[in-house]
Amino acid sequence: MPISDEKVAELKKIAKKLRHDIVLMIGAGKPGHLGGSCSIAEIVAALYFYKMRHDPKKPTWPDRDRLLLSKGHAALTQYAALAECGYFPKKELKTLKELGTILQGHPEMLRMPGIEANTGSLGQGLSISCGIALAGKLDKKDYHVYCVVGDGEIAEGQIWEASMAAAYYKLDNLTAILDKNEVQATGPIAERYDTNPHPEKWAAFGWHVIEIDGHDIRQVVDALDKADEVKGKPVMIIANTVKGKGVPFAEGKADFHHGIMTEEQYQTARKLFEA
Repeated sequence: MPISDEKVAELKKIAKKLRHDIVLMIGAGKPGHLGGSCSIAEIVAALYFYKMRHDPKKPTWPDRDRLLLSKGHAALTQYAALAECGYFPKKELKTLKELGTILQGHPEMLRMPGIEANTGSLGQGLSISCGIALAGKLDKKDYHVYCVVGDGEIAEGQIWEASMAAAYYKLDNLTAILDKNEVQATGPIAERYDTNPHPEKWAAFGWHVIEIDGHDIRQVVDALDKADEVKGKPVMIIANTVKGKGVPFAEGKADFHHGIMTEEQYQTARKLFEA
């Protein structure tokens, strides 16, 4: 059944809230992963508030769907979503990277409810996701595993080892989402370590491939629904996105992969979302 206009509008508002929280968490004068966090706001909003089966009151519920950020530096988006869902009080968002906080710079499963694995060492999250998906098969569970990977990250060899394993074991309960924002920490990916063409490579490794505009809620939702219909192979959703989406001075800029906002930039971004 097609998603309603009302639900699309709701998810757009949530994506905007997530970006607002990302900006507030980072603040002025401190380094933070603004770019790669903002590029996946629609994807994370659609997963938590439309697609995934989960319960904030039971974060370790065995039948829950799982989301892992293999690109763990984008954890701010997941933190914002978890707080919005009610996994922990939203006031905790203000404590990002402070000593003793549950909001570490990268996801930490022993501190924060709703985090499935410690990620951030690029390349490892897809392997962990394969293991969780295979465990689901062996345990005859019907949960689904979602894994967000970065287009800079897929230069890591472990990603391709995991991709072969996922196809070999026919992990049709695994959907990966490639955040194709085309910019890594040091500049445009095409000028650093070009891993294109992505659709052809993932198809050659045995995945069912869907390509979308990662900021179009309808396309995101439709791709997630279509992934459910694929049998016998994992699904790769290639989401074409913009690094720093929604923050004009950061869009497409490597400087804001892990950059510092001036006070003026911070106030500009904050007021933009509050408007």
